[in-house]
Amino acid sequence: MPERDVDYPAAVPGSDDEPLGRPGTGAADASGAPASGTQDDLDTALLGGPRTLTARDVAARHGVEVDRVLLYWRTLGLPAVDPDVRNFTEADAHAFARSVDLSREHGLDLGTVVSLTRALGHTSDRLALWQVEALVEDMAVRYELDDTTARLLVLDRLEELAPVLEAQLVHSWRRQLASIAARYGAEFGDVRGTASDPARLPLARAVGFADMVSFTRRTAGLGSTDLSDFVQRFEAAARDVVAGLGGRVVKTIGDAVLFIADDAATGALIAVGLADAFGGSIDLEAESAPGGLVEGARGVTPVRVGLVWGRVLSRFGDVFGPSVNVAARLTDTAEPSSVLTDPATAQVLAHDPRFTLTAQGERDLAGVGRLEPYRLERAPGVPHELEGLTWSLRPPLAGGR
Repeated sequence: MPERDVDYPAAVPGSDDEPLGRPGTGAADASGAPASGTQDDLDTALLGGPRTLTARDVAARHGVEVDRVLLYWRTLGLPAVDPDVRNFTEADAHAFARSVDLSREHGLDLGTVVSLTRALGHTSDRLALWQVEALVEDMAVRYELDDTTARLLVLDRLEELAPVLEAQLVHSWRRQLASIAARYGAEFGDVRGTASDPARLPLARAVGFADMVSFTRRTAGLGSTDLSDFVQRFEAAARDVVAGLGGRVVKTIGDAVLFIADDAATGALIAVGLADAFGGSIDLEAESAPGGLVEGARGVTPVRVGLVWGRVLSRFGDVFGPSVNVAARLTDTAEPSSVLTDPATAQVLAHDPRFTLTAQGERDLAGVGRLEPYRLERAPGVPHELEGLTWSLRPPLAGGR
């Protein structure tokens, strides 16, 4: 199997040539169970030191009620703690102090501080779990380990990998913040000082859903490896198509992806691009060969796509508004590998020569009412927008599969 640029052990962990933990770490005993010092070692490596403070200690240090400390802890999504149990490190106390300073020095109200903290907790919880599970899969495949042994090996490697992952996290966050600032500057810079309608949702966005066809039937009976590969391939390819064509993924919802774009035309390119990438432009015979997109249990499956241009509210890392609901309902009624849009969006796109729009006849949409969808397609002769992005539909999978 191809090696990656990470300093993994040369021998298979747990073999006669290499104990499960690195020599001298005491990460596991002969039975494979973690040694008693593992938690203390990880606290020192990941949290900067031992847990020497109670919630009351932290509260007294910063001149707040203990309930404020416990609120901060819960908002991070961490397990509830007894206020008299030593569960906090000095790093925890410093992080809480920075949270308090958001109110004392920057004037933010408590509700805003709670929202900012909840965003950190929700995002970092998912991020940490995603990264750890990816490492577990990598170890299991690379060294042909059972799941439990792979998890113990990851536990042993966290100390050396954490600084790299942390640095990448901070850099990625700064790049994303800079990207948002640039978009807001371009979108709102010329209207500074202009009053907006308080009754109108603030952001004009193209909102789209892409939903996998027959996901339950397609994945029934898959083992953990094949199911992981199937979901990973869909999510990685969908994200690459959306980002590559100028949009952003808001979230993935099981077998669907929600995306947005800053203008209707970009949203349409993404919608058509997703329909093409997941079945509309696939040569089934050619792609059924080993390594092809539809090879075996891990192959791609067609998607239905709904797209609507309208105004939305962006909060909590999500988007809300009538257009989001309409896009979801259009997705439900679309044919495999096709895109449906509403009459208002069709009118916006009507004069764009890159697209054709075909009325589909009125129908009832649950929660929306009577509406005539339009089928959105790429116009004949228009270059395929996915040229140069086809590599993303075959992302490298764990272990180089």
